Amino acid sequence: MKQIFLFLTALLFTCCSSDIEMKAETTSANHGKTLVAYYSYTGNCRSIVTELTNQIEADVVEITPVDKSQKYEENGYAIGTALLNAIKANPNDASSYPAIDPVTVSLSDYQNIIVVTPLWWSQMAAIMQTYLFGAGSQMADKSFSMIVSSASSGISGVVSDAKRLVPEASWMGDALWINNSNRRNTASLIEEWLKTLNFTEGQTTTNKMNITIDGKTQSVTLVENAATHALVEKLQQAPVSIMLNSSGGFEIWGPLGFSLPKNDQQTTAQPGDVILYNGSNLCLFYGTNSWSYTRLGKIDGLSESELRTFLKAGESNIGVVLSLDNSAAIKEVKSNGSEDGTYYSVNGQRVQNPTHGIYFKNHKKVIL
Repeated sequence: MKQIFLFLTALLFTCCSSDIEMKAETTSANHGKTLVAYYSYTGNCRSIVTELTNQIEADVVEITPVDKSQKYEENGYAIGTALLNAIKANPNDASSYPAIDPVTVSLSDYQNIIVVTPLWWSQMAAIMQTYLFGAGSQMADKSFSMIVSSASSGISGVVSDAKRLVPEASWMGDALWINNSNRRNTASLIEEWLKTLNFTEGQTTTNKMNITIDGKTQSVTLVENAATHALVEKLQQAPVSIMLNSSGGFEIWGPLGFSLPKNDQQTTAQPGDVILYNGSNLCLFYGTNSWSYTRLGKIDGLSESELRTFLKAGESNIGVVLSLDNSAAIKEVKSNGSEDGTYYSVNGQRVQNPTHGIYFKNHKKVIL
């Protein structure tokens, strides 16, 4: 189907220093938008951000130091310790903080801020402290939360630093701690953490749909973008049946039979990813591949070997049915249905001549 390119994930970010990485448009221009600001020295935080933005719709800005040659861990962590000590000595003096590259993002465009930062010796990394020292006042009344990456040390000192630097923000929930002992579970940790957050307006946690293959059904967590909105609207009318084929040793794919809005970006797809290719083709991944895609979501709860079995890896003419999770369908009917007397089933389908059963009409449940 397409030639495989093996780009390292890190290369996707090197051109984005101090620039915002835009995702697909959300339904509201200035309400409920989420910004993820991160600093990564070893690459761990960059990987966390990649997984986070697989699960929510958000814009991303990377915070980078002006001096990129420093090795903070050398000579017994002498440089990193000196930077932190300078901040502790004069926390209200801008000259105490290490210089960072200019950040041109306007925080006024966002209601929700998520900071992803490493821990340095029980404190927030000095580079991220610089950013929050300068931008903290602009985060007043924003909804704020944080993910902290460390080897093993607890994160209470980092949370204290954040509250000092961003004192007037409203915390959406507890900070998430990802460390060496649980890092392999990053995806599930983020998924469960997002459910606890209180996003401002237009919450970005995702909807659900189902994929059924050979009588077996798995749920998919959908990201929030124009493509998934259009897909949910399509599935409200009826489930969609398609035929997919294995390709490249990493996916099954095929035509949807209709087009969706696309916002293609160079993406390294991972096992379980549900991807829109070229606006009208669906790709379900059991391996990895880098290409220009629009992300739709991720299959929930399956290991790579389980994905290969469920997706019938290596086979051809695989019948796939896409449908809405009942709760997602009901949510869409409640939020999007007009008060025109139309009946909807619990699966979100419009019903012309309802018989006995449970339906939704004018945003309310009715029993006939």
